[in-house]
Amino acid sequence: MNPAVRARNLSYAYQATHVLNGLSFTVRQGEFFIIIGPNGSGKTTLARIIAGLIKPKQGEVDIFGRSMTAYGRKERARRIAFVPQLIPMDFPFAVKDVVLFGRTPHLGIFGLATDDDAALARRAMAFTEVDHLANRQLDQLSGGERQRVFIARAICQNPEIMVLDEPTASLDLAHQLRIMDLMEKMKAEKKITVVMVSHDLNLAAMYADTLLLIHQGRIARCGPPADVLTYETLETVYGCTLLVDENPLDRFPRVTPVPGRYIHQHQHTFVLTNRSVHIEEKDVGG
Repeated sequence: MNPAVRARNLSYAYQATHVLNGLSFTVRQGEFFIIIGPNGSGKTTLARIIAGLIKPKQGEVDIFGRSMTAYGRKERARRIAFVPQLIPMDFPFAVKDVVLFGRTPHLGIFGLATDDDAALARRAMAFTEVDHLANRQLDQLSGGERQRVFIARAICQNPEIMVLDEPTASLDLAHQLRIMDLMEKMKAEKKITVVMVSHDLNLAAMYADTLLLIHQGRIARCGPPADVLTYETLETVYGCTLLVDENPLDRFPRVTPVPGRYIHQHQHTFVLTNRSVHIEEKDVGG
């Protein structure tokens, strides 16, 4: 079985600024693959390359064993859906129309949606639990609702791969979990390969099959969350003090940033033990 995505030696630059440098990795079919890393590390650029929206300056991307360059625009859109981070608020359409736009790559020469297309749109809205909003205008919705509408539109494309750029950014905790649970459900029930950019290490740890950690445009680590989210790696990549221990819900890592006041005021020592750290008070004497 061919992998869903295979990247070989990807590089990208904006004018003289190199953003990605020699990235090679594989995304297996049906996995939840999350790209993480500090701000400015190249996560969004990589997501846009995987979605076929921009071309790498060097290297290649294969989708199901075929080079991205072999796909026409319409054929690519039938296989890959992209959900941007910034969802437009001034889109002057009702929710049902926005979702139906997802059928565009499948429409005939006259671009007319059929009853079957409308039925697919209704099922996508029901799957993302926005069907009760079908007649509402997009600018009347909350951020979490808009995000689910655009995910419904992407599902309506009937893709094999969905690429999402920080879909939980700026959402409250409840909406973050709803989006992540929706991605997990989509992977399990619709067999869609999910490639997602996230800045939230703990959400990524709880949901990802594979994490790709990028630092300064290069791969710092790629693998299961427990192998990627280690104290040694994260301290180097993020340049701050962190606690890494086991989440009480399951055997995946939990990352806790340490405020400066705990380091400077309380004279703590951070002791590295088995890929995590615990805190001990310094004996300052008297």
